Amino acid sequence: MLRQLYLCLGYANLALGVIGIFLPVLPTTPFVLLAVWCFARSNPALADRLYSHPRFGALLTTWRDEKAIPRRAKICALSMLALSYGVILWLSESDILVFALAAIMGSVAFYIATRPAPRGGSETLRHVSCTDR
Repeated sequence: MLRQLYLCLGYANLALGVIGIFLPVLPTTPFVLLAVWCFARSNPALADRLYSHPRFGALLTTWRDEKAIPRRAKICALSMLALSYGVILWLSESDILVFALAAIMGSVAFYIATRPAPRGGSETLRHVSCTDR
């Protein structure tokens, strides 16, 4: 029963991650990370497919093995956070929203910035771009 739940959650998170590729307000990476975690507990073959994916595989493997984020991915993520917050500042009329999102986005930015770079260097992760949210 629990295995089926993890499998359903894995597919749901993967679907949200795919939707996030096309919608700038929905992040891709956290959902793909959750999907691979759920698949590892329900269907390891599906987790292996994500780990061997040409686009996400190297990033997922680096995160699983080292809890590391490549420098280029960090720069892109932090840039997108800053750009998003700038748009919020420009469009929002609510001071509460601006402060709440500053705390949330600032915490996320701090977490991303403090993750180590991969030990093996970013040579194998050269394909990372700002569109890989």
